[in-house]
Amino acid sequence: MNRHPSVDDLSLDPYVSPGYLVRDTNLAFAKALRRSLARYGMTNGQYYFLRALWIEEGLSQRELSRRVGTTEPTTASALRLLERKGLVKRVRNRQDRRTINIFPTPKGRNLKNELLAHAIRINETATAGLTEDQIALVRNILVQMKGNLDREDSGASP
Repeated sequence: MNRHPSVDDLSLDPYVSPGYLVRDTNLAFAKALRRSLARYGMTNGQYYFLRALWIEEGLSQRELSRRVGTTEPTTASALRLLERKGLVKRVRNRQDRRTINIFPTPKGRNLKNELLAHAIRINETATAGLTEDQIALVRNILVQMKGNLDREDSGASP
């Protein structure tokens, strides 16, 4: 069986397309997360920045942008909002005065367990009825697919 539809098959069912299915699933995850975060007055984007800082505090704005996958202006805007909410603070780097490092405040750190519990619940809902082996397989497949696309984007072959 040919894995790749021909160019002439423009009526390809979107539910056969891995890209469409990943997109549709991502939108469902985002909607569930948005619902959970609404009670905290937080957006998904703000959550992703906090989550990156919970993993490693003191990242520069540039590194934070890279890890979250946003542009620096988008990161700067989100950080301003998080700073106004008292969830992060910016600290000028002592070795390189041009660099600002970002740290969660105690208030931002205190949200970690509560917000991660929402993310865990969403993941559990999404994977309900799947075995641990199936979940591991999905994870491995998604990592492989992203790696293939990243390599293509960088000019390397898969």
